[in-house]
Amino acid sequence: MPKPEQEQKPETKPTGYRSGVAARLAGLPVETLRVWERRYGVSDVDRSPHGQRLYSADQVRRLGLLKRVVDQGHAIGTVARLDADELIALAGAAPSPSAAGAATQTLTIAVAGAALARRLSAIRTSPGLDIVASSAQLEGAAEAMAGVTADVLLIESSEMSADALPQIQAARRAMQVRTVVVLYRFCDSATVRRLREHGCLVARAPSDPAEVAVLCGTALTGAARPPPGPATPAPPRRLDDQALAALAASSSSINCECPRHLADILTMLASFERYSLQCQNRNAADAALHEDLARSAGHARVMMEQALERLAYAEGLPLPDGF
Repeated sequence: MPKPEQEQKPETKPTGYRSGVAARLAGLPVETLRVWERRYGVSDVDRSPHGQRLYSADQVRRLGLLKRVVDQGHAIGTVARLDADELIALAGAAPSPSAAGAATQTLTIAVAGAALARRLSAIRTSPGLDIVASSAQLEGAAEAMAGVTADVLLIESSEMSADALPQIQAARRAMQVRTVVVLYRFCDSATVRRLREHGCLVARAPSDPAEVAVLCGTALTGAARPPPGPATPAPPRRLDDQALAALAASSSSINCECPRHLADILTMLASFERYSLQCQNRNAADAALHEDLARSAGHARVMMEQALERLAYAEGLPLPDGF
């Protein structure tokens, strides 16, 4: 009798992003990703039945963080083995969503590009994308979406050139957004580099809305959160230029140049402190920024005054009366 045919089990399709897609979503050239993996073992990923490397959304976010800290000047060899939380702390970045909460997370986005807005509105993604404002195109986006608050400003342009940079900057200034994602179909490498220098995540436009969502999540994970400036003004100067000049000219027992160098630093800090307060301001936000710069310079000056005082006591250098 013929043997009954065995029931065929449905083949489970492996999930994840291939290396080319993962590199693009992380803002990396795929060649760079391959070098990082070969030399530094940056990724421990699954493989498909055909041997292709497959990256999860969390692994893509980690690659984006690696790129960010390397762009900040850290050597890839020193950060390749750090986990996502360590990279977040090193980058000064917003924490990424936990694996448990990633499926329910929703990002608010403002979209410049009518076709992209329609595609994203029709598909549910993870993380979810809530379009709070949109503009038909980049030109006029600053006026159309002025005052809008969103996690991400998402821009799509078929042909991206350096001429678009002022429009992107204008849109960013007109809105309250944490980061900017620029998608293009054709763009020269110099423009891509300039956009990245201005803090944009730049990638070739993917056809899948799910990839757009991952890009937005990656960009938001890498969005820098600058530390708050000092809340109070610094105390007045304790050493004027004449006193600093006298200390710089004093000799020490170890014949070093530190008194002169510290005096030069203090003179420059005091000068920058005054300059920041006198600098012309375009608006209230600009005035607040320069006030923050002046306070920061003042607090740095106080720390260096204390350092110079400790050096003077240690080396027996003359200090002004009442210091």
